[in-house]
Amino acid sequence: MKSSDSSLYVFDTRTEAEEAIRKLAQSGFEMNHLSLVGKGYHSEEQPMGFYTAGDRIKAWGGTGAFWGAIWGLLLAPAVFVLPGLGVLGMAGPLVATLVSALEGAVVVGGLSALGAALTQIGVPKDQVIKYEAALKVDKFLLVVHGSVEQQAQARALLEQSKAAIPV
Repeated sequence: MKSSDSSLYVFDTRTEAEEAIRKLAQSGFEMNHLSLVGKGYHSEEQPMGFYTAGDRIKAWGGTGAFWGAIWGLLLAPAVFVLPGLGVLGMAGPLVATLVSALEGAVVVGGLSALGAALTQIGVPKDQVIKYEAALKVDKFLLVVHGSVEQQAQARALLEQSKAAIPV
C-alpha cells in the first residue's frame, strides 16, 4: 500500500476504538479496510490466542469480550508478542503486512517489526515512533486502508468522535 492508501487514528481507550469501528460498520464502511492494534489488560499474565477454521480468534484470556467483538467485525485476527511493545492484539490488513515483515526479516532503520510494517504501508519513520509510543501507553491504533475517497468517508465519520486523534 502507498502512504496515500492509509490514515491512522489513535484512541485512548478500547471502548472509544470499538465505538469508532461500530460507527464505521453501521455507516456501511467496508470492514476489510480497517486494522486495529492494541494491548490487552495488564493483569493478564498468560494471554493466549487460537486461530479457528474461520480465521477468527476463539479466545484470548480475560480480554476475550472486547477482542472477540472486534475480531467479529475485522478480518485476520492475531496476537503477537513483540519486543519493546509486549502482547498486541491486531486485526485487519496490517496483520499480513506484519507477518510479511517478520517472515522476510525486514529491518527498517532499527524499527520494531510493527514499525517495519507501518513503514511498508507508507507511514514515515518519525510518525512510526509516535504510534509505537502510543501503543506502549495502552492506546489503540486504528488504520483505515483504501482509496482517498474511502479515507475521506472514514475521516468524516471519525471526526464526529472526539476520541479519535488523527496523528
